[in-house]
Amino acid sequence: MVIKIEKITIDKGKIYTIIIDNPEVKNAVDGPTAKELADAFREFEQDDNALVAVLWGANGTFCAGANLKTITDGRGNRIDTKGDGPMGPSRMVLSKPVIAAVAGYAVAGGLELACWCDMRVVEKNAIFGVFCRRFGVPLIDGGTVRLPRLIGLSRAMDMILTGRPVTAEEAYSWGLANRIVENDQSRPEAEKLAREIAVHPQTCMRHDRLSTYEQFGMSMKDAMVNEFDWGLKTLASGEYLEGSRKFTQGKGKHGKF
Repeated sequence: MVIKIEKITIDKGKIYTIIIDNPEVKNAVDGPTAKELADAFREFEQDDNALVAVLWGANGTFCAGANLKTITDGRGNRIDTKGDGPMGPSRMVLSKPVIAAVAGYAVAGGLELACWCDMRVVEKNAIFGVFCRRFGVPLIDGGTVRLPRLIGLSRAMDMILTGRPVTAEEAYSWGLANRIVENDQSRPEAEKLAREIAVHPQTCMRHDRLSTYEQFGMSMKDAMVNEFDWGLKTLASGEYLEGSRKFTQGKGKHGKF
């Protein structure tokens, strides 16, 4: 198995760390690996006790994209408009957050997996890039969609047209990286961030997250209506009543977390 799952139990539930571990090909993803990766995220999504996931590439590399060497031996990535994406989970819309822990290369399909995640904790040695530009391999796991939404059209075009490497510092200045950490620290720092997210009231956080994603492509009017609908569902859950009680007891005042 190339894909491994490690679970951390916390007070409210579990943190999933989903690991790509295939050092011989710098964690490149072939067809069977893509299915394993998608299945791992399906398990995360269906586990009611799972709160946040971390996606990490072992052995100093996040993911070098699709494994092009397997195209001719029957293990190539699936190419179909329905079902999972070529890299696995790239078409999934999860109800819970995923954090990418990025070391080394996150390129081509690996860049697309990183963009699929909600946040990216990036080591100083990380390199992002559309390296598949050199081989005529298209971005078909959301790269042309998510990248410009994350960093803007002009910067996305810079990456997509040139295929050049983008360092951690440049990625951070563009908003592609959310945090820069020391080398070998992306996984522990991403898991720490996952714990911080997991302590929040989950219904409210998840609904706000989904509203944020769904507003793309909506008019301002429709997006505001959609936001209010998600807000009503949150209020109907009663979750805010517990939060209000805690606030009256002095917890969380003055911006304290």
